[in-house]
Amino acid sequence: MAELINYYSYDRNEWKSFYGKNADLPVTSADLAAIKAFNDKISLQDVADIYIPLVHYLSLQIDNFLTWQATKSNFLHQPERKVPFIIGISGSVAVGKSTTARLLEELMSHYFPQQKVQLITTDGFLYPTSELKQKGLMDRKGFPESYDMEKLINFLNNVKAGRSNVVAPVYSHQIYDIVPDQFDVIDRPDILIIEGINVLQLPSNQQIYVSDFTDFSIYVDAKASEIKEWYLERFRLLMKTAFKDPQNHYYQYAQTDPKQALQLATDVWNDIDMPNLEENILPTRSRADLIMHKTTNHLIDKIYLRKY
Repeated sequence: MAELINYYSYDRNEWKSFYGKNADLPVTSADLAAIKAFNDKISLQDVADIYIPLVHYLSLQIDNFLTWQATKSNFLHQPERKVPFIIGISGSVAVGKSTTARLLEELMSHYFPQQKVQLITTDGFLYPTSELKQKGLMDRKGFPESYDMEKLINFLNNVKAGRSNVVAPVYSHQIYDIVPDQFDVIDRPDILIIEGINVLQLPSNQQIYVSDFTDFSIYVDAKASEIKEWYLERFRLLMKTAFKDPQNHYYQYAQTDPKQALQLATDVWNDIDMPNLEENILPTRSRADLIMHKTTNHLIDKIYLRKY
């Protein structure tokens, strides 16, 4: 990754040495099984080597953030107000963003028990299927234009401003659509984790980045060939499990010839997910503060940390 000239590069042994304290892990194998995304792979060794050093690095960032908020308020002769520290997590579909987000939420809640930690995904800000069809965007789902970015930006602005009970729509992968009349409520957290493929993107119809609201950003990275393999592997497993539910949007796939269904999934990757990765997601990688690189079997082998 020659283009990442403004990053320090560490292998996992170097990275884990920055927080070399031996301590009991705050999660168990059972916890990880509940946290990880379907077909993702993560181990207690990953927690010890990668995530615990990351959480303690973030604690330094948060301390500096809080000090700066107090300093700024003092300089402006304004009363101090609660401003949430927002962590953005981005990367391709099937790369393990949601696992990273949920594990960070779990660990940060453990290590910062006095601070309120919440998690949200940008999936809820996709236009509903009815609107995507009306706009002719069903084959562009996941591309920048398929998100209601005005609603997402307003949501983040309200959260950052410290407003209480800010609501976000809920997206269901089972029905492949926004769930009517269901919302996540973000209520003045100290730390908010926001996860999604568009966290680092400049929206097509807005002049504000989602990352303008984030205080630290993580990009989960891997070779496109690896991600495609994980994507198709996940699809094959879902064919045998969740897709067998008649209420599932993809139920029709489970009723077709497996080879035909796999070819359809391959076409979706080749025609939609891969172009979206190349055109809109991967180009934002160098905007992240930290890049978590994965290799075969979801092994995290490198950490890239922004120098400046």
